[in-house]
Amino acid sequence: MTAPSHEDLARRLRDAYSRGAVPPLRDGLDPIDVDGAYAVQTINTRFWEAQGRRVVGRKAGLTAKAVQTQLGVDQPDFGVLFDDMAVADGGMLDPARAIQPKAEAEIPFVLGKDLPDPKTTPEIVADAVATVHTAIEIVDSRIADWKITFADTVADNGSSAFFVLGRAGLPLRGLDLEGAAMAMTVNGETASTGMGAAALGNPLNAAAWLARTLAGRDEPLKAGDILLAGALGPMVALKPGDHVHAIVGGLGEASFTYTRA
Repeated sequence: MTAPSHEDLARRLRDAYSRGAVPPLRDGLDPIDVDGAYAVQTINTRFWEAQGRRVVGRKAGLTAKAVQTQLGVDQPDFGVLFDDMAVADGGMLDPARAIQPKAEAEIPFVLGKDLPDPKTTPEIVADAVATVHTAIEIVDSRIADWKITFADTVADNGSSAFFVLGRAGLPLRGLDLEGAAMAMTVNGETASTGMGAAALGNPLNAAAWLARTLAGRDEPLKAGDILLAGALGPMVALKPGDHVHAIVGGLGEASFTYTRA
């Protein structure tokens, strides 16, 4: 049998949004096929842009070394954030819009300057940051039972789904991102804890990696972009009715309820 093309795999993932999760993409992507996986992601990004969705930023994933080891890679990955993925802080997310979602707390940045340099350093990122927030990313997988490889998650837009950006943004100066303690509760019970250092040692390191990678692809981050810099603690599976609240010491908080409005 002929292996499916990148176009075929992209269509399979798009269909999963309405038809349900699909098996891993092993028939068309080697588990560590970086170029092929991003090719599939790009096909769907262009498709969704043509459908009217607007790119508002990017997310970095696999920023924890333990997760990289688990998937057999030595690098993070990235996905695209679209405008319709944003959930209002304190708002609601309809379970009908997700398949098998999980929540994780992150430190995001909103950029005040473009980052076009393929040699971007954390210091350059710091100078470009307009505000720092607390965020909750709601990841989801179109791959059945989350049986993902590196290629699966990259092709599937970094297993992205939705994000909550805390309303209160702070200037970066004086903030201890590396040492910031995170606590995420579900229905008032602690469900995940972590530190800013979980994101490649410092969220600015993750942001610099993302900026360099995208600049090298001629898709640089731009002023106004939202940048999710990676999970600070373990993901937590969601069930309808869950209220999720995250707080990051010195930065603020964010919350949402996984229920129909």
